[in-house]
Amino acid sequence: MLIGFIAQVIDGALGMAYGVSASSLLLGVGVPPAVVSSTVHAAECFTTGASAISHRAFGNVNKALFLGLLIPGVVGAFLGAYILTMIDGDLIKPYIAGYLLIMGIILIVKAFRAFPSREVTTHLKPLAFFGAFVDAVGGGGWGPIVGSTLMARGSPFRETVGTVNTVEFFVTLSASLGFLIGIGLSHWNVILGLAAGGVVAAPIGAWVCKHVPHRPFLVVVGLVVIGLSLRTLILSFS
Repeated sequence: MLIGFIAQVIDGALGMAYGVSASSLLLGVGVPPAVVSSTVHAAECFTTGASAISHRAFGNVNKALFLGLLIPGVVGAFLGAYILTMIDGDLIKPYIAGYLLIMGIILIVKAFRAFPSREVTTHLKPLAFFGAFVDAVGGGGWGPIVGSTLMARGSPFRETVGTVNTVEFFVTLSASLGFLIGIGLSHWNVILGLAAGGVVAAPIGAWVCKHVPHRPFLVVVGLVVIGLSLRTLILSFS
């Protein structure tokens, strides 16, 4: 519950890190990758639902961006979850980490330079499909891939985090359905513990997202993305 609470505060405020934190914990105690991803996504059905409601209440959601990400995200998540039951998801992790490392550097550069915010309306469908597919296969990645890419392209911080978190509810629901069809769900004690802590923390993360200045947060997001990417690369090649 404590891990779920902390992870959701970070995820709600920054738009990323819940899946990565929870996945790392479960892998550390020896749970197989496919079960890890299914367990995390099942817990996120509760936490992302609470987060979506909270971000909507605080006015952090951009409707046009939401609609652009929704359908391809749902399709990508379902396919990724179903395919993971048949392949080794670790094979693609180094390539994703390299991409995210570049996005993290771009975010930090943008935080220290005057780039005007703009509404991103192009290439949303392939981005959402790719982010959701990788998220399902790797046990996390929707927020770092989709959120950091949108912010790197100039999308406003608050609306990006709120909208990406809101769409994530539908993405995790779709991924969980794919896992349920492929391998079923287990480890309900872990699912319910993570979910309980995350639901309590969701309004706090949404409030932080709305009220904290965006430039320091861009630096934090960039550092988180870079740190997670380097960790994945080191583990992949060690």
